[in-house]
Amino acid sequence: MIFHSLSYLVFFTAVFVLYWALRRRAAQNWFLLAASLAFYGWVEPWWLILILLTCVIDFNAARLVVDRPEHRKRWLALSLVTNFSILAVYKYFNFFSASFSSVVEKLTGHEAHPFLLQVMLPAGISFYTFQSASYVVDVYRRQMEVRRSLSEYILFVSFFPHLVAGPIQRAHFLLSQIEMPRVFDARVARSAVVLVLWGFFKKLVIADNAAMVVGKVFTLDNPSFPVLWGGVFAFGVQIFADFSAYTDIARGCSRLLGFELCRNFDHPYLAESPQDFWRRWHISLSNWFRDYVYIPLGGSRCRLAMQCRNVMLTFLLSGLWHGAAWNYVMWGAWHGALLVVWMLWSKAPEAFRPERMPKVLRVALTFILIHIGWLMFREQSVPHLWKHFTLNPFAADAAQWRMGWFFVAQTLLYAFPLYLHPLLDRWLARRTEAVEAHYPGWRWTVGLAALGLVLYFGIILLRSPASSDFIYFQF
Repeated sequence: MIFHSLSYLVFFTAVFVLYWALRRRAAQNWFLLAASLAFYGWVEPWWLILILLTCVIDFNAARLVVDRPEHRKRWLALSLVTNFSILAVYKYFNFFSASFSSVVEKLTGHEAHPFLLQVMLPAGISFYTFQSASYVVDVYRRQMEVRRSLSEYILFVSFFPHLVAGPIQRAHFLLSQIEMPRVFDARVARSAVVLVLWGFFKKLVIADNAAMVVGKVFTLDNPSFPVLWGGVFAFGVQIFADFSAYTDIARGCSRLLGFELCRNFDHPYLAESPQDFWRRWHISLSNWFRDYVYIPLGGSRCRLAMQCRNVMLTFLLSGLWHGAAWNYVMWGAWHGALLVVWMLWSKAPEAFRPERMPKVLRVALTFILIHIGWLMFREQSVPHLWKHFTLNPFAADAAQWRMGWFFVAQTLLYAFPLYLHPLLDRWLARRTEAVEAHYPGWRWTVGLAALGLVLYFGIILLRSPASSDFIYFQF
């Protein structure tokens, strides 16, 4: 059940009405749990077995860490081994099996047939596995209290707005909201509706129209240099608009139900360095890898060579998290290398450090480097990647350059609101409280209603004729 479908609209409307008709927190939680499990099992009911197995094991492992502390490492290991074994089987088994067979073929010269599992990758398995495992680790580290309600824990993991593609929620943030009473707030609901409409606009108008350009370019057998990079620019717009759209819809739907999810994007294409980009892009995943991989490896508390190793290992794992293919590993290695180079550059003599560059040049350089990575992310064929990176810009004629710039202009036409949004977002952040304090509530409501109508009619008039699933559903 995808967000931009009639079935989801009917489903969420029914959940919203029935949920707020229930007055007691316990009844609301039980109803949300049933709705979340129905949402997840809508397409493949057997997926419920995996998510419930994960929840039961992690809930009891955390409880045993506290109740039987003499074996606390054993219970933590049980949780981690179970979680990542399930993830490895369903997401990575075929990848490693095929890769091993390829190596055997090259070494022996004989054809090797890999053993492949004929199973569908469960939706959102990477997201809910990381979310559930982090709870056990936090309890083990004594950073949060163990929970005793299995039903509330399952709701924390399976809460349907964020289940399929995040944001990845920390237990102390979302579980505490599940345990608190909730009342309907019309002011919060108004902002939630606008956030949902903005998410739909980004998906149906910006991301899906950019996807049409991307599809044209990446189906060409031999694209020229300007055409290829026009398509890469369009993909950068598509993936940002698509993924942030899902996050906005998830946050808006959650807010309508009385929950607040963490913000997952903070205008990443305004980043001034690779480090700054990862503080702005997919923030929940970046923080997860920082807290549960990078810091345990030693983080920045060790000598420089070990810091570089920790960065590279963290980003190689991050790349592999995104998909079981070598292009994702290369993408992770590229970002790890960018952070290492930038870290070393920052230790140069003060006059030559990157911060001495004008801000506009730092932003432009980071933007280009990030989009080089997006080519690795989009093109899964390693031979095609090599061919793309060896294209000669001087071999393209004037017509091909015009076509490349046409793709950029076409994408920018739809993406203009996306680039305007940082200015509006910052203005609203400074003025929202002042406006609500000095103007009657109805004026603020009228303003939000007008914005909502602009977004609604924008969707109706400008939406792409072809739509697709959210990109991050595959992860």
